[in-house]
Amino acid sequence: MKKKSQKSTSKLKKELDNIFSLFIRLRNADSSGMISCFTCGCKKHYKSGMHCGHFQSRKFLCTRFSETNCQNQCAGCNIFKYGEQYKFAVELDLKYGEGTAARLEQDARGICKISRAEYIEQITYYKRLVENLKLENQIE
Repeated sequence: MKKKSQKSTSKLKKELDNIFSLFIRLRNADSSGMISCFTCGCKKHYKSGMHCGHFQSRKFLCTRFSETNCQNQCAGCNIFKYGEQYKFAVELDLKYGEGTAARLEQDARGICKISRAEYIEQITYYKRLVENLKLENQIE
């Protein structure tokens, strides 16, 4: 009997990246799917021109999937203005409390390892949240 092939850890990470990004963009969407950029405030549809912006880079696994570290950003801020790090830090401290940005900077440099089981668990969790958000806001 053939052994059932499993997704590699890198494929699981990519799958989690995709569903987590969708969750970040949907969590503040209105009933028409519009969201505001965390750093400049422009409004766009969650499917077009909006990203899951990371205050601390995605290269840092400890904060890569942090709901606090990740916010809606337009392509202009996230890519062309390199994430608007200063504005991002100011907005994080306003939204979550003074020192949040500094804490995230420190947390990002920690040592983290995510197991296959944890990736699968997080994928399932965020898929459920995305489904619920779409139902609640009646958006596609």
